[in-house]
Amino acid sequence: MTEAEAGGRRGRRTGGNDRVDQQPGFVLHSYPWRETSLIIEAFTRDHGRMALVARGAKRPTSQLRGLLDPFCPLALSWSGRNEIKSLVRVEWLGGLAPLRGDGLLAAFYLNELLVRLMIRADAHEHLFAAYIGALRALAQDGADQQSILRGFELDLLREIGYLPPLDHAAEGEPIEPARWYHVDSQRGWVATEAPDTLSVQGTTLRAMAARDFRRGQAAAQSKSLLRQLIRYHLNGQPLNTRRILQDLRALETVDPA
Repeated sequence: MTEAEAGGRRGRRTGGNDRVDQQPGFVLHSYPWRETSLIIEAFTRDHGRMALVARGAKRPTSQLRGLLDPFCPLALSWSGRNEIKSLVRVEWLGGLAPLRGDGLLAAFYLNELLVRLMIRADAHEHLFAAYIGALRALAQDGADQQSILRGFELDLLREIGYLPPLDHAAEGEPIEPARWYHVDSQRGWVATEAPDTLSVQGTTLRAMAARDFRRGQAAAQSKSLLRQLIRYHLNGQPLNTRRILQDLRALETVDPA
C-alpha cells in the first residue's frame, strides 16, 4: 500500500460517531480476550492508535484468521462508543513486501514504540505515512536499518510533542555547529557548557534536521539522544524488542566451541 493509495481510501464514518468504515491501518499488537477473541492495538491513519475487540478471531473457522497479523496493510471497520471498539470488518489491502530477519525485528521495535508512546484516538496522519515508508525501507535488501530507525524515532517524538524543532535554539537563534545543546521540554534547545545525556552538538542537530544519520558523530549522538528521550518518556521502563535484540546480538558473539 503506497501513501497515495492510503490517502485515496478515506475512512468513512457512518451512524453518527459510533461506526467507522474502511479505515487504513495496521495491527501493532494483539492479545487474547476471553476464550475465542482478541483485543488488537491498531494504528490507523485518521484515528491514531485504536483498541479493537476481534470477537471469535481465535476460532478455526473465523474469517479474521490470518488477517490480523502485524505489518499487513488493512482496511478496518469498527463500531462502538466505549474506548475499546468492536471490530466488524477487515479487508487486506496488500502492497508491501514481506519483512524478514533483522528488518522484521526492527519493525516490531517500531510497533512497540507506537503502542507504548502514543495515546489512543490521537490522529497522526504524517506519522502513519512515515510508518509505511519505514516498513517499505526495512523490507529492502541492504537497508540502512540504523538510519531508518533513527528517522522514525525522530518522526514519532516530534509528532507527539516530545522533540523540539531542530532548526533553531530556544530563543530563536540559529544552531551553532560547535556548541553543545541540552533539550528543555518547555524552551527547546538551550546552549550549555556542561553536556549531559540529553545534550548534543550543534552539528548533530543540523544533521538530524537534514535526516542524515550516516556520519559517525551524528549517528552516535542522535542514537543516544533519541533513545534517552524515549527512555525518559517511558519512565525508564525497558522496551521488550530492544532487550530481545540485545540478547540475540550477545548470542552471535558467543564462541560455539
